[in-house]
Amino acid sequence: MRRLLIAAAAVIGLAGASQAADITGAGATFPFPIYAKWAEAYKKETNIGLNYQSIGSGGGIRQIRAKTVAFGATDAPLKGEDLEKGGFVQFPTVMGGVVPAVNIPGVAPGKLKLTGPILAEIYLGTIKKWNDPKIAKINEGLALPDANISPVYRSDGSGTTFVFTNYLSAVSEEFKGKLGNNTSVQWPVGIGGKGNEGVAASVKQVANSIGYVEYAYAKQNGLSHALIQNAEGNFPQPDEASFQAAAANADWKAAPGFGISLTNQKGAQAWPITAATFLLVYAKPDKPEETAAALKFVDWAFQNGDKMASELDYVALPANVKALVRDAWKGVTDKDGKPVL
Repeated sequence: MRRLLIAAAAVIGLAGASQAADITGAGATFPFPIYAKWAEAYKKETNIGLNYQSIGSGGGIRQIRAKTVAFGATDAPLKGEDLEKGGFVQFPTVMGGVVPAVNIPGVAPGKLKLTGPILAEIYLGTIKKWNDPKIAKINEGLALPDANISPVYRSDGSGTTFVFTNYLSAVSEEFKGKLGNNTSVQWPVGIGGKGNEGVAASVKQVANSIGYVEYAYAKQNGLSHALIQNAEGNFPQPDEASFQAAAANADWKAAPGFGISLTNQKGAQAWPITAATFLLVYAKPDKPEETAAALKFVDWAFQNGDKMASELDYVALPANVKALVRDAWKGVTDKDGKPVL
């Protein structure tokens, strides 16, 4: 957890400057590592801090609705009717991947293979042991322990859960029927952890556990990960290339607010649980100068933050998508109808 704690301290330190111009935001834990890194660099360049509360997508949506922050952050994009009802403009900032992090003594990182249906059965509680015949069949030559599986899930309302259950609902009719796709579901088995941080910590501490986390958290915490069979039948490694492959043919105009799904996309090397993360701002904010400051921060990150994103195993938005996002910002206006940026 050391690197995550350093990142958290950096954001807290930025907030501690208590400048009137500091930007306030709250929500998704999925992008927290990259937002922290961007914020640290932005602070050095502009002397403007970012106070970002990594409290989960549900919390971010609640806080922007309560107008306590300049932006809310969510991995579960709001639908068109909810955007219109709330008076929001929604846009993506960066992409990444969700991975099954595992702690199985004797199994090396990236060696365990799982299919989507097997992963669904683990979280439904119907596959209970690591040496279950279904797991053993696709892992010939891998010594799997006769040990009970301990699934770990998000206990808070979570965009990461939304992405994970979106994928499991796409590959398993049983999962779709029993639990479905949402930011929070009634998991029949396992233990809960708050935030990506909490799930990563639990997986690290509990032997024979499995949890779903954003890839940067697994990597930064030294967690082992399992491979997942994609829509083409391959088992790609989760990395920038496989996340890019999943987003290669995405139609960002297909849904209001760019709210498309990148899970289970076709592509030989596509990582099957890839996702974008989003920000929400008011189309007509009460404090347009605060919203403008938030958009300036994102615009700076679009111009200067791609390398930092890559270093943390996120995927920067393609240039054409950034152009579409900037165009969407024209819909964020002050009381006189003038764009705030």
